[in-house]
Amino acid sequence: MNKRIENFIGGKFIKSKNDTIPIYNPQVGKIIAEVVDSSNYDLDLAIESASSAYKIWSAYTLKERAEIFYEFRNQLIINLDFLSKSIVEENGKTYGEAKAEVLKGIELTEFACSMPQIINDEIQEVSKGVECRSSHESIGIVASIAPFNFPIMVPMWTIPNALILGNCMIFKPSEQTPIGVTKIAELLKLSGLPDGVFNVINGNKKIVEAICKSEDISAVSFVGSTKIAKLVYQLSTQNLKRCIALGGAKNHLIVLPDADKDMASDDILASMSGCSGQRCMAASAMVGVGEVQEVIDKLVTKAKKMIPGKNLGSVISKEAQKRIEMYIDEAEKEGAKIILDGRGTKVKGKENGYFIGPTILDYVSPKMKIAQEEVFGPVLSVMRTKEIDEAIKIENESRYGNASSVY
Repeated sequence: MNKRIENFIGGKFIKSKNDTIPIYNPQVGKIIAEVVDSSNYDLDLAIESASSAYKIWSAYTLKERAEIFYEFRNQLIINLDFLSKSIVEENGKTYGEAKAEVLKGIELTEFACSMPQIINDEIQEVSKGVECRSSHESIGIVASIAPFNFPIMVPMWTIPNALILGNCMIFKPSEQTPIGVTKIAELLKLSGLPDGVFNVINGNKKIVEAICKSEDISAVSFVGSTKIAKLVYQLSTQNLKRCIALGGAKNHLIVLPDADKDMASDDILASMSGCSGQRCMAASAMVGVGEVQEVIDKLVTKAKKMIPGKNLGSVISKEAQKRIEMYIDEAEKEGAKIILDGRGTKVKGKENGYFIGPTILDYVSPKMKIAQEEVFGPVLSVMRTKEIDEAIKIENESRYGNASSVY
């Protein structure tokens, strides 16, 4: 029988009669668990729990809250292997990538523990006998909505900071990767976090909408696709919430003729294939200026050593696999030259897994769909120009603006 992931409310897992959503191990294409699809009633229970806990938690000193999270940091270290394996199982990353993600989560928690030294009130004498004072206050109940691609690290962007500063949280993990967060909830409780301060609500689109509309939630953090980020931002701000919504990207690497050939090819490969390209910082577009054939040749040679199922993980789902291959198919029809083709990849012993081998397309036009949209797979589009000004123009015309590099 598959494991059932329940909501975590008021310091315990609450059994629900709601329908469930299947969770797949993407490396083998099999259902490994099921997660409850929450209702508005479940969200109300979590809000009620957080509201009661807020009265207690906000009375803790900043130092007292940070001490609990220092113990949580220790628990993350103790459970490093367990959490890493949970990422491999539900996300499909390699173990090394998963471990690096947990280590980054630990680092983020350590940063949050320094809040007592960072957050200070300020007093300014603005006139004789008149002082102006600024202070930092918690805002109440906040929500964090996380994506599938970093099921441990991205939660650590928000959980330690928001809670150490005295807020209570409703956390909504991706319905595709909720397993690791259940362990996070257990470790927070074990570290001494009062019941109700941290609550986990599972589900899909409808529970996200309910969070954005709730009058009791003061702020929302979201990480995901640009399309959904815009909707979350609009819905949250329409309901008078603070909102930070992080969307997609299309990162360009500009390669000049005098680039260090080995360094450039190593870096480009790592960027386009790390986490199977499923990260907002992945470089999926290379703009070669002038004579850069040697870099491309080295890149292809090195990419052939990326072995799916060994040093290259899977993509998250069958749907993602089909979507990525569709981008490649369309680009090929439009005239792009496929110099390394990862379509149709099968891994021995994991024939039903969702794998795509490293894929490199040459002579891609900036007007092609694959050059303009976030593919979110181990796919690199190579565009060629004669002058650097033309390369910069291509990058500046992209509607995304996350990151870039020049070699």
